[in-house]
Amino acid sequence: MNLANRITLARIFLVPIIMFFLLVNLKFPQIEIDQFSITYNQIIAALIFIIAAWTDGLDGYIARKRKLVTNLGKLLDPLADKLLVSAVLVSLVEMNKVGAWIVIVIISREFAVTGLRQIALLEGHVIAASKWGKWKTAAQITAIIALLINNFPFAFIDLRFDLFASWVAAIITLYSGLDYFIKNKHVINFNE
Repeated sequence: MNLANRITLARIFLVPIIMFFLLVNLKFPQIEIDQFSITYNQIIAALIFIIAAWTDGLDGYIARKRKLVTNLGKLLDPLADKLLVSAVLVSLVEMNKVGAWIVIVIISREFAVTGLRQIALLEGHVIAASKWGKWKTAAQITAIIALLINNFPFAFIDLRFDLFASWVAAIITLYSGLDYFIKNKHVINFNE
């Protein structure tokens, strides 16, 4: 269990903590400025989410830099990412902050691409992350943060950045999934 894998495991363990702060009413006071309000629960959840999202790049950097890339890490890292994003998005649906259809699009793409990668592995191929996959991750994290912090600071100028970011994340997620399947269609053997 090397440092990179420990960081990945820490990201997995942060998921239920984020969900706890999002879904359990702890009766913390709210911060209210004009028409804008946010609970301390949401602020804590957002900060933990940002730290967890940051560890995604950190564990990969450490694994490559110190030559600590392991099969366990290759398995845990994408699993940790999917757990983090999926759990927070489902929590945001429960909180009525994002449409369920956006979450279904994002989670469905994750399952589909994971399945494609598994098929590729069985065939002896490795499907590396594409630039669209990286854009997808950035768009999802941006949208989730905007939703977690109640569209701050855009709420003050009545700009629905959180809604816009959610749509962009869904579109890029869908496109990146299609891109993976188109570029790797040779991996799928429909005759079996």
